Amino acid sequence: MNNIPKIKVGLVAVSRDCFPAPLAVNRRKALAEAYTKKYGSEDLYECPITIVESEIDMVNALEDVKKNGCNALCVYLGNFGPEIAETLLAKHFDGPKMFCAAAEESQGTLGISGRGDAFCGMLNASYNLALRNTKAWIPPYPVGDAEDCADMIHEFLPIARVAVGLSKLKIISFGPRPANFLACNAPIKQLYNLGIEIEEESELDLFEAYQKHEGDARIPDVVADMTKELGDNKMLPKLAQYELTLLDWVEEHKGYREYVALTTKCWPAFQDMFRFVPCYVNSRLTGRGIPVSCEVDIYGTLSEYIGLCISGEPVTLLDINNSVPKDMYEESIKGKFDYKHTDTFMGFHCGNTCSTHIHDAHLDYQKIMANTHPAEWCEGTIEGDINAGDITFYRLQSTADCVLRAYAAEGEVLPVATRSFGGIGVFAIKEMGRFYRYQLIGKNFPHHGAVMFGHYGKSLYEALKYIGVEPCEIGYNRPEGVRYEDENPWS
Repeated sequence: MNNIPKIKVGLVAVSRDCFPAPLAVNRRKALAEAYTKKYGSEDLYECPITIVESEIDMVNALEDVKKNGCNALCVYLGNFGPEIAETLLAKHFDGPKMFCAAAEESQGTLGISGRGDAFCGMLNASYNLALRNTKAWIPPYPVGDAEDCADMIHEFLPIARVAVGLSKLKIISFGPRPANFLACNAPIKQLYNLGIEIEEESELDLFEAYQKHEGDARIPDVVADMTKELGDNKMLPKLAQYELTLLDWVEEHKGYREYVALTTKCWPAFQDMFRFVPCYVNSRLTGRGIPVSCEVDIYGTLSEYIGLCISGEPVTLLDINNSVPKDMYEESIKGKFDYKHTDTFMGFHCGNTCSTHIHDAHLDYQKIMANTHPAEWCEGTIEGDINAGDITFYRLQSTADCVLRAYAAEGEVLPVATRSFGGIGVFAIKEMGRFYRYQLIGKNFPHHGAVMFGHYGKSLYEALKYIGVEPCEIGYNRPEGVRYEDENPWS
């Protein structure tokens, strides 16, 4: 995927002048070796400069990591560390940064030449970062041996991808929200605060661009690719024309930004004018690393993009849609899976999920829209049950008064036939009933949630904190016995 950043972390070891510099140098070398052995050398650059207490050394290290293409930084306390130089390095590095520290190796090396006191130094580093208003990611337990710190740096990669990705992202939206759809309210101030650009266009602009792509010489190749994916269908030339329209718009309008996400108004006028629905094309672009959300859900596509940066895999956006019927629960879930009825729900959307995550994926028409439009105008959805497996259900949203608020919950899609339509699955999340009431409803979240296919809650939580979401505004499905703030203790 070329729509998310590739992270290269510059590893800089720091050393206080009253400690022996070789201690930090040798520990840095051991860390670099441990990382390369476990994860390869692609993501890490070992800066050869050891910072003592000199601001000049700091400048030299900064120039070195920049020159070697690093877009993220790991400040590694090989010993106590120079508070001023190490935090100035973080302050002046233009990109995400983390701090971690060396643990002591052995009871036999605790003399003056072998003890580093980086455990102590991390406290002063964090204090000085706060004094300089400088943000850095500090792992949950930031002190470890070479292998431990290698794992910390690897855990930093998805956090750094989100930070770099958002700083270079443009969201392009088409059309106002559909009527009666205030749920997708999108105050744009927080987008700018996150470093994101937003381009808002009209449906008319998109329709004009689509018409200009009629007869495009590339359409047969796109049709052939679609046919390989889902088989032949008379709708494919129109869908291919639309796909090329969006891709060309991205190239012509991304401007100085490197990454793009889209959101479109897909009903009700879309069918009247285009005479198809865009769901399948949305799924294809998302599968190629360009999230496209439905119903002009700007924070929905932002959430999808964050998930793409974290997981590196296609994500989707679904309605938290309908309850699982009791007879389905009794027949297919109870006694077979460790979930209460209220832990389950159905996640659905018309047909925007990538075919790689759909069982028996096929093209069809949008059955809800066909209640008010001719069925042939509503063709273009990709339908089928969503594949069983682990998921992370989440969303980042700005409230009407511009507070960033998010939620995340890990769960799974159950291998249960939905007996329904669209792209849909039976989802199960522990304590979903309480989460639904006290987090989703209680904190005024809309009905759209993004889905990563896998358990990524830990990385997502850290990434959300890093980009500026206050921890108190990140909700999760609290275990049984742990109450929400406004939950009745006698309920």
